[in-house]
Amino acid sequence: MRDKIVQRPAKNHASRITHQVQHSRPPLERMLRIHQAIQSGSFPNATTLAREIEVSTKSIQRDIEFMRERLNLPIEYVTGHNGYRYTGEVSSFPTMQITEGEIVALVVAEKALQQYRGTSFEKPLLSAIKKMEQALPDTISLNLADIEQTISFRTRAEPILNLEIFDALAKAVAQRQQLELHYRKPGQPAEKRLVDAYHLANINGEWYLFAYDHARKDLRTFVPARIQSVKPTGKTFERTQKFSLEKRLRDSFGVHSGEGEFDVFIRFNARAADYIREKKWHPSQVLRELKGGGLELKMKLSSLAEVQRWVLSWGGDAVVLKPKELAEAVKSAAKRILQVGG
Repeated sequence: MRDKIVQRPAKNHASRITHQVQHSRPPLERMLRIHQAIQSGSFPNATTLAREIEVSTKSIQRDIEFMRERLNLPIEYVTGHNGYRYTGEVSSFPTMQITEGEIVALVVAEKALQQYRGTSFEKPLLSAIKKMEQALPDTISLNLADIEQTISFRTRAEPILNLEIFDALAKAVAQRQQLELHYRKPGQPAEKRLVDAYHLANINGEWYLFAYDHARKDLRTFVPARIQSVKPTGKTFERTQKFSLEKRLRDSFGVHSGEGEFDVFIRFNARAADYIREKKWHPSQVLRELKGGGLELKMKLSSLAEVQRWVLSWGGDAVVLKPKELAEAVKSAAKRILQVGG
C-alpha cells in the first residue's frame, strides 16, 4: 500500500481528512517554537515570530490563541515589552501523541457517525472529532489505502426519524423534562401519554425512548418514529436511582422486558450452527455442541415476543425445544405464513 498524507479536515466538513499540504510548517512545530521563544523570556511578538518561523503574522496569532484557549497556557501580551510572556510556570509544552492506529480509528469513528446524521448528536460529535484533528500536526504519513474505499458502515433498514421530535426528546432527556406525547402503537389509534423522559438508546441501529409512564405507573419503551407530537408540560422530574438500562434489558432478547422467567432451548442444524457460533446473542447464552455439527442454544429470558420472531427468521434451520408456549407460538405463526402463501 502506498503512503497517505493525512491532514486536518477542511472547515466545511469534518470527514474530509485528506488534502494537500497548505502550510510551510506544521502547527505543532510552530507552537513548539513559539513556546520556546516565550519560555526564554525574550518577549517575542507576532512580527518577530513570523519572521523567524517563516509564516504570516496571522498564523502566529491563531497559534497563540489556540495555545491560550485550547492548551490553557498562561500567555499574556505585555505592552511595555511589546511581546508575550508566561504569567505562570510552564514546565513543558502539552503535546498530543498519536499513533497510526489511533488516527485510523479516528477516521473510522467519523464514518460511524452516519447513524447520527441529522440528529441533535451530529453537531457536537463532529465538533469533538474536529477539535482532536486540529490538535494534530498538518501532515502525518500513514501506510494505508484510501479509507473511503476500504471501510464503510451500512444498515439493513435505516430508521425514519422526525428530527424535530427526536431533538425534543433528546432535550427532554438531558434536562429531565416531563412530556406529553401523542403515541400510536402499530394497528391502534394514537393516544395521549404523560411521561418522564429517562433515556434515549440506540439498540441494534434502532432508537428507543425509555420513560416513566404516569398513567401506567411504570417504565415503558417508546419508538420515536411512532410519536406523532411532543409537548413539554413545563415540569421537571428527578430520575429514580433504581433506573438502570443494563438491568432492565438484561433478561430481554432485544428491548422488550417481561415479567416472566423462561428457559429457552433452541436447536440449530449444521447449516445454521456456524452463524450462531459467530455471535453472542444474549448474556445468559450457553451453547452445547451436537453430533453432526449442529448445536443447542440455551438462554434465560423474561419475554418471548422478540425471540419468537428471531426463531422464525431461521426458517427450518431452528427448532424450539423449550418452552412449550414458544414452540406453539412459532408453529402457529408458521401455519399462518403457509395459509397466506396458499
